[in-house]
Amino acid sequence: MAAYFNVRVYGLLLNDNDELLVSDEQEYGMQFTKFPGGGLELGEGLLDGLKREFMEECNLEIEVVGHFYTTDFFVKSAFNNSQVISVYYLVRSVSPVNLVTKTVAFDFDGEGEVLQSFRWINLTALSIADFAFPTDKRVVELLQDEL
Repeated sequence: MAAYFNVRVYGLLLNDNDELLVSDEQEYGMQFTKFPGGGLELGEGLLDGLKREFMEECNLEIEVVGHFYTTDFFVKSAFNNSQVISVYYLVRSVSPVNLVTKTVAFDFDGEGEVLQSFRWINLTALSIADFAFPTDKRVVELLQDEL
């Protein structure tokens, strides 16, 4: 399989309690915590892709407030032979957030190969150790630097 670029886009959504929305997921036989978002589809712009991902994952309409971070080091995908480039945006919800959230990581409803649940984590409680992927860890470092 040839190597290729894998462009991903993620949103940093804060609530009124300075809590950040994270996604706990189980897929490919792995469990991992990441920010809401995912892969860009061919022909799609970053902002449209992020809005689509939030609608698909969270049933939430968002608007992009501003750019936060773009991957600036080499990252090989954990799942295939691609080089991952991730773009993170600060976002806010356009409508009230009616999302079922959990307080414990990987507290999934139902069973299956692909599972997802959401949690709010206070900015002061964010830990690099909670995240699986190198770019998410870098984003947590940058968020902590801003506190």
